[in-house]
Amino acid sequence: MKALRILGVIGAILLMAGEGYRSWGAGRPAVFWMDDMLAGSMMIAAAILVGRQSFATRSFFAASWGVAVGMLYGSFFGKLYDPASSNPGNFSIGLLTWLVGAAFVIAIGGLVASILLPAPRR
Repeated sequence: MKALRILGVIGAILLMAGEGYRSWGAGRPAVFWMDDMLAGSMMIAAAILVGRQSFATRSFFAASWGVAVGMLYGSFFGKLYDPASSNPGNFSIGLLTWLVGAAFVIAIGGLVASILLPAPRR
């Protein structure tokens, strides 16, 4: 679980930093980058809280991975199937699609692992 927590925090920081770089000076409305900041903040909070494992903190951690999966699903497939309507900001559309796709796959793995990893023995 510790490795998954570390992956969650690193992924959240990279997500927020990447979205900050993507949107900086590109004129993107706040509603299109704020979701990444909220999801990243949720992941960091959940990763910290699950250090004291309980049903609630494990559920919150799994939910934060689920939020990431849901957010990245629309972002990835939107760029994949209709790249012309995407605003890649400061990234090229190809690189952005690849990065979002990689994050999507990692988030799916994190969601599955956060649900299936056994609770510590008491």
